[in-house]
Amino acid sequence: MRKAGYAIVGAAESTRIGKVPELSSMGLALDAAANALANAGLDAADVDGLTTGYMPPGNVAQLLGMTPAWADNTVVGGCSWMYQLRNAMAAIAAGYCETVLITYGESGRSHGFLPNVLDLGAPGSIEQQFDLMYCSGNRTALFAMPIARFMHETGLSEAQLASVPVAQRKWAAMNSRAKLREPTTVDDVLASRIIAWPIRRDMCCLVSDAGGAMVVTSAERANDFRAPPVYVVGTGSSMETGIMSPAGVEDPLRPGLIRRSAEQAFSSAGMTPDDIDHLMIYDAFAHNPIFGLEGLGFVGFGEGGAFIAEGNTEPGGRLPMNTNGGGLCYAHSGSYGMLCMQESIRQLRGEAEAQVDGVCTSLAHGWGGFWSACATVIFSNQRGG
Repeated sequence: MRKAGYAIVGAAESTRIGKVPELSSMGLALDAAANALANAGLDAADVDGLTTGYMPPGNVAQLLGMTPAWADNTVVGGCSWMYQLRNAMAAIAAGYCETVLITYGESGRSHGFLPNVLDLGAPGSIEQQFDLMYCSGNRTALFAMPIARFMHETGLSEAQLASVPVAQRKWAAMNSRAKLREPTTVDDVLASRIIAWPIRRDMCCLVSDAGGAMVVTSAERANDFRAPPVYVVGTGSSMETGIMSPAGVEDPLRPGLIRRSAEQAFSSAGMTPDDIDHLMIYDAFAHNPIFGLEGLGFVGFGEGGAFIAEGNTEPGGRLPMNTNGGGLCYAHSGSYGMLCMQESIRQLRGEAEAQVDGVCTSLAHGWGGFWSACATVIFSNQRGG
């Protein structure tokens, strides 16, 4: 593992998640920011960089009482905060700032998802012209088509697809903040109503209110803060367009953007999939962890479903994945990438409720839109070198 140059020195979610009607999206972001700053032992005035998404950075800065020297509002969908982490690291390297607060909030359950034209396409976009006619703007229907083709080509069964929420419910059962904690079975999942074949209700993410925030700085300063540092040892990202159209994703069954993002992250870390102890893959739907396992290089093409069905990712398995319960069972507020990273950080600090023994490295991978963007972050509780 190469020597890390940057560290997370504060991290926290909003005080409450799930159903929080008294807080707006902004309120959730501010609550999470206050919690992350307290975790780091900082006041807002101590921070000279700020990133956020779906809301004006100036508003966030004013309400927190900070005057950042650098700010960013990159939005590419659910993995935006992973992109913002990369941008924050670049800004620190360039000398624009020393300490960056990355904050997120979304009241998806109580007040509706924040506008995100990247999901369904801006007027005149490729998605609006060529993709949405096949699904009438229904997210589940748009994802269902490549899943059906994937099942045809690889032999992935409905039972294997259903095994994803079953495995993650086992993790959620150990997490007091998770929404769905009762055990479930493959038969239970397959008995839930069809939303867009082969996706059934229990294969779809939750709709939640949640916020999250983190503080990033240079690794040289990491021990100057209250919380134990978690080092960012590798990052990657990639973008394509749409999911169905020939002008978009080059292969919806083997998305090249996942592979490219993974190659960047592993190369920058000086690591391979064999070096990863713990895994978080954004799971808006049950197929996401399957495609992620394959695209990131943990298993071969067509092997992801069987890998999960055999118990490899559940408690006691050889590759613990989505240990908070994931978007399927823990919480999903609309853009889940921040919450993926929060669980990676908890595991590396030894603070997770469903704690895995001996975790030294964790990989968090997120999506944006419909395969239109993705990002990969490798964390460690050791700086390396």
